[in-house]
Amino acid sequence: MARPFEKPVPGRLFVWVKRFSWVELAIFAGLILFWLLPGYDTETMVFGWAHGLGFIALCIVIWIACVRHEAPYTLLAATLTPVGPVGSVIGIELIERRGWGISSPDGDIPDPPQSAPDQT
Repeated sequence: MARPFEKPVPGRLFVWVKRFSWVELAIFAGLILFWLLPGYDTETMVFGWAHGLGFIALCIVIWIACVRHEAPYTLLAATLTPVGPVGSVIGIELIERRGWGISSPDGDIPDPPQSAPDQT
């Protein structure tokens, strides 16, 4: 069992969180598109319901991943920002690329990727 103050280690559920975040982002983009274009009231309503229900489900899945120590709570916080699924996708990319808020499976903190040395 994980200790409460240890950094989480991404597991199988984290992969599903990532996929679900991208799907929810696509639904959100469709909602914004149909909302901005005139004459698409039905499509706006359908995408609005899909986004609303999908966003709630995404938050629940991320919360479960946080409780299981497979995602940091900062990812849930990023998802609950006004930009919603955009925040979760950005948070996931920061976690994967920079190792923010996570630990590797062997307990070490992963090293962030190094940029190429400057050549002068």
